[in-house]
Amino acid sequence: MGASLSSLTENETTGPGLGDIPENCVACVFMYLTPPEICNLARLNRAFRGAASSDAVWNSKLPSNYHHLLDLLPLREKINEGLSKKDIFALLSRPVPFDDGNKEVWLDRICGRICMSISTKAMLITGVEDRRHWNWFPTEESRFHVVAYCQQVWWFEVSGSVKFPFPPDVYMLTFRVHLGKFYKRLGRRVCNFEHTHGWDLGPVRYELTTSDGQHAVSEYFIHDIEQDDTNGNIKRGKWIEYQVGEFIVSRSDPATEVRFSMKQIDCTHSKGGLCVDSVSIAPSDLKGCRRKGVFKYQ
Repeated sequence: MGASLSSLTENETTGPGLGDIPENCVACVFMYLTPPEICNLARLNRAFRGAASSDAVWNSKLPSNYHHLLDLLPLREKINEGLSKKDIFALLSRPVPFDDGNKEVWLDRICGRICMSISTKAMLITGVEDRRHWNWFPTEESRFHVVAYCQQVWWFEVSGSVKFPFPPDVYMLTFRVHLGKFYKRLGRRVCNFEHTHGWDLGPVRYELTTSDGQHAVSEYFIHDIEQDDTNGNIKRGKWIEYQVGEFIVSRSDPATEVRFSMKQIDCTHSKGGLCVDSVSIAPSDLKGCRRKGVFKYQ
């Protein structure tokens, strides 16, 4: 096995090997591979290493309007000067904050497609100024390091919007929520469900609209989630992502505005004990595209 692999990468007298393939031919093949696959193959030989640094290869991995992401970077003129397309991809695959740090956008490292997360700090929450109903608490479990906790309300409404030049794609919008309040005790994660009530009495309505007239609505009982097979108890204490719906972007110009909301405004009963972290926007088939890992937070 070792001898056969060696013959693929070295130019031996027995015949040509991978080292004899022209760099431009390797680059053409790399355009059909994912960034991790390209980086792994770059270790084979000099031709593969050179092709893996080609601007033409990495330009095919960047969205057509990646310059809009670069515009969000601070001191962008200095940062981008002299950067290769590979360096730009690496730079944009890390979260780029905007809107006072309450929103982040990045390129998926496998597919090179746009993903976005929006903190509840960038949303409108009915009654959030009243500490009897809502509180903010810090946590390492949120990419924004803070979540909104609903202690008890009658009228529950969280809404927000974002305007961004999304590249053409089909996107899915989701809300990330958590039943109960969680904290650390003696190094262990503990959940408190003292204030969790009312969510089983009526569904929560999720909605999105776009500036070009697209509209999606979905309803879920927040308690109506996967149950424990052993004793039938509802599994609580985990982050859950509720899908609101899809929207299609056919062109980046003009920028698409997306408005979204999460509501339970049935005032016949109170509800509480719920953490709201963020809204995520990502290509709807991202999980299948990546082949490794998962999109959902666990």
